[in-house]
Amino acid sequence: MNADDGRLYGADFVRASACFIVLFHHLAQRINPRSALGDYDASQVFNAVGGFGVAMFFVLSGFLLARPFWKALDQGRPLPSLHNYALRRAARIIPGFWLALTVSFILSITLFGFALDGWLVLRYVAGLLLISDWHWTTLFPVEINGPLWSIGFEVSSYVMLPLGFVALFALYRGRHGGWAARLSWLGVLAVALLAHWLFVQFVPVDTTQRGFGYGLQGGARGWMPRFNPFGFFAIFAMGALASGVQLLVGRYRSALFDALSLGGIALVAVTLWEFGLHEGGTEGFGWLGVPYLFPSFPLMLGFVLVVTPSSLVVGRVLDNRLIRYLAEISFGIYVWHYLVLEVVRLFWLPEIGHGRMGEPGAFLLGSAVIIGITMVIATLSYRWMEAPIIAWARTLEKRPVAPEAVGAAV
Repeated sequence: MNADDGRLYGADFVRASACFIVLFHHLAQRINPRSALGDYDASQVFNAVGGFGVAMFFVLSGFLLARPFWKALDQGRPLPSLHNYALRRAARIIPGFWLALTVSFILSITLFGFALDGWLVLRYVAGLLLISDWHWTTLFPVEINGPLWSIGFEVSSYVMLPLGFVALFALYRGRHGGWAARLSWLGVLAVALLAHWLFVQFVPVDTTQRGFGYGLQGGARGWMPRFNPFGFFAIFAMGALASGVQLLVGRYRSALFDALSLGGIALVAVTLWEFGLHEGGTEGFGWLGVPYLFPSFPLMLGFVLVVTPSSLVVGRVLDNRLIRYLAEISFGIYVWHYLVLEVVRLFWLPEIGHGRMGEPGAFLLGSAVIIGITMVIATLSYRWMEAPIIAWARTLEKRPVAPEAVGAAV
């Protein structure tokens, strides 16, 4: 991993950055654009680029989860255990997501007054089953916690990733992968983009009351069909490609990679800043309508993930102790922050509704309280639920049998 302590430098920085881009985005949405607060460039930028934080999560997940597959392919070993892969993904995602989903569902009815009808139940059940991303009616599986929409897309990408590698392992059949295998992965990307195009062309979406002015369901009508599992897997697969490239160049280390890392980070930051100031909307639809400036933005981020582990200084500075802590609890921050924001609005700070906040002092105080409560919940969630379940799941994994043990058994 090109680091003395075995860390893949840069990954924690990207994870923490993605998490707080989303958090600051939802806080910026509460600012009155006609107020003095709304005149700040930073307010406009964060109001526009929150979805790019989601794209960062997808690229990073693809980058990390593809790593064992590339290693096995390069070494001529069999496909890694899909049992262990599925078990680890389930342990990492499902418990925390189900808890946040269920609490949000209950509070949406008891505190926020949403009617308990068949559509609300259907959305919740689709969320529990991790299939909410396949239709606009269930895209947002629950009210008052909109960010949970992305979890279904993430899970679909978890399923598609090993399918792509099954095809790659069948193609190479024990031969070492190398650069040829990375080029072959472009075929997986092409299939994903074709499936995305077909989804856009042939999956119908109700166009009445379209847009977030009509609530989350209106927003779902505006996002789909261009928001679909195949398009998001294409973003995810770009991270997987970056992972394969990093494993080939990762043996090298020099100050050149420090310069490349800083340049890549600067390019990502400038791209987000310019998009936030000058582009309309928040989705940044790219090739074939894939969101978040596909493929240029995933390529930029993938480049950062490729070069930073080989840096001499930059990676260690980026992945400092605070960043590692924030990355560790980032999932809890993501799934709880919006619910915390809505509860604070309901019980303490009603002026922090959408587009209403104009007083800087009140906004900063409210934001600090929301961030503080979210951090506490995320920390407790990780320490007392996520980490123990992850550790328990590891005890259920199938261990590879050593060749000498097989011989003895025979």
